[in-house]
Amino acid sequence: FKDEPTRACKGCGVKIVNPKMDFGCASYCQFAEQCVGDLPAELLAQRKDLFKDRVAVEMKRYFQYDFKRIGHATKVARYAERIVKQEGGDPAVVLSAAYLHDIGIAEAERKYGSAEAHDHHEQEGPPIARQILGRLKAPEALIDEVCAIIGQHHHPGREDTVNFKVVYDADLIVNLEERRKEASLDEGYPASSIDREFLTDGGRELARKVLFKEH
Repeated sequence: FKDEPTRACKGCGVKIVNPKMDFGCASYCQFAEQCVGDLPAELLAQRKDLFKDRVAVEMKRYFQYDFKRIGHATKVARYAERIVKQEGGDPAVVLSAAYLHDIGIAEAERKYGSAEAHDHHEQEGPPIARQILGRLKAPEALIDEVCAIIGQHHHPGREDTVNFKVVYDADLIVNLEERRKEASLDEGYPASSIDREFLTDGGRELARKVLFKEH
């Protein structure tokens, strides 16, 4: 039973899930079907959430009592999850990058005395994210893409991936929300700015709902 995801009871035939196995890798592993394909349907339906939940836990563990940044990352991930369903892309990459996009802030503050300079925490974030995802045994391709997104998440380019665009838009929505709460975002912020500043249709649609209460 050590290496088997399930085993049927010899007496009654009921299938029991191995409580000591970690199925988080099933959200991205190419061999997931062969490995966990005989799991109960209710667990299979949830397996895509397993890896993102582990990343979220690692993010919270890293930030410890910095509840502001934990809340920010959690909200970015929540919006990114909604946008990626509409835009396509890889949810494992998108949600990992969303949870970890600001993971370099604390190190930037320690080294430079400021996290406001975007280049600083974009520079410091990828090595930390690589360590976290490495501990979770994520594949190198996923780690590389997540780190690439983190390293430029405030600086879109000419040929960005769908995954990058989703994270960028989700982060932008949360940043605009926070600016509004801090009264630094003009109440007259035009809806037309959304068309210029956002990179995806899903991001624009969600921004209008969140910022302008359009339905």
